Amino acid sequence: MAHTRSRIGAAVVAAAALLLASACGSGFDDDASPQATGKADLQILIGSSGDAETNAVKSAAAAWASSTGNTATVTPAQDINQQLGQAFAGGTPPDVFYVDASRFADYASVGALEPYADRVAGGVDDFYPALRETFTFDGKLYCIPKDFSTLALQINTDLWAQAKLTDADVPTTWEQLRATAEKLKAAKIQPLVIGDTRDRIGAFMVSAGGWIVSADGKTATADTPENLDALTYVQGLLKDGLVAYPKTVDSGWGGEAFGKAKAAMVIEGNWIKGAMQNDFPNVKYKVVQLPAGPAGKGTLSFTQCWGISAKSKFKDQAINFVQAMTSADQQLAYAKAFGVMPSRASAKAGYLSQFPNDAAFIDSAEFAQGPVNAPKMDSVLADFDSQLQGLANGNPKAILQRLQQNVATALGG
Repeated sequence: MAHTRSRIGAAVVAAAALLLASACGSGFDDDASPQATGKADLQILIGSSGDAETNAVKSAAAAWASSTGNTATVTPAQDINQQLGQAFAGGTPPDVFYVDASRFADYASVGALEPYADRVAGGVDDFYPALRETFTFDGKLYCIPKDFSTLALQINTDLWAQAKLTDADVPTTWEQLRATAEKLKAAKIQPLVIGDTRDRIGAFMVSAGGWIVSADGKTATADTPENLDALTYVQGLLKDGLVAYPKTVDSGWGGEAFGKAKAAMVIEGNWIKGAMQNDFPNVKYKVVQLPAGPAGKGTLSFTQCWGISAKSKFKDQAINFVQAMTSADQQLAYAKAFGVMPSRASAKAGYLSQFPNDAAFIDSAEFAQGPVNAPKMDSVLADFDSQLQGLANGNPKAILQRLQQNVATALGG
């Protein structure tokens, strides 16, 4: 499901990384494949969240093929990172494919991706700047973001009322979050549950003014006063019982804890909507933006782009296909079909007219931080996650020093 989209099994990551490494000498960047003329037979690989997404993409691809006279075969992957790694290593990649932001730099750094963004009709200014930055490597925007998700704060309105809280208690700052959490704890209600990895705790780093790497992905920026403020703040909430990790309340993820009323608040992405509708339809809740930290508002974004293989024989047709898949109308159709948010700013009004309760999510695009945009980070970030899981009794400064060293080593610095 979507809430696990940003996390990949360690074994799969290792296998895919090895396959990509073996592909580095296979001539991705020599443009050996001539541009085909005439009609294309596009092979498209997607990492689908389920039947709704698969059917929506297949329908859109069929419509594009019919209108252009090309053919387009959409294949949902069982494990897209593993399958892409194998295809690249074997020299037979699909023409078009989903690229997760967490894997983008690995693919771009070995020349596997065609940097087509400068050939998109109408330009790319309509796509949110933070999303464009996510798919920029060595100063070049490679691919177009297909949609995105952000983190926000969900509030169980029944538990809120049970604790005699009002709208005035909805936290908009870190200080207010702690104060409200203390009121909930006094009412014997678990205040907040968050996931125990950088994909949730990292939002506090952003609102403190920090992050793991520099904007260009070339410098480690983990060991900073801003990041220390963030981890120290979260550690304090953990120690005081104001925040809990899902496993400590017998839940697999934040959405499950929230649905089971194990917490009055949770920090999750807009994918929680589907889980609540399907599994916990009777839970009443509202969504607000994450409380601002010392540096202002901050959140995390999760996104994918439409990648085009550098070895494709149908690059022009592939670009045309991507343009069709990322038009404002098509993105709104995808939003209705399987719950994603459009990556085009011009589609925001149309999205909010359909999903007014999602305003906190889509408005957060203006201050969202994407995943670490640097190659060879899988083991580094997995180690950071393991350190965060012990944050309550850990040493935030030592955690950040370790991360700083590991990131610098991976970057070759």
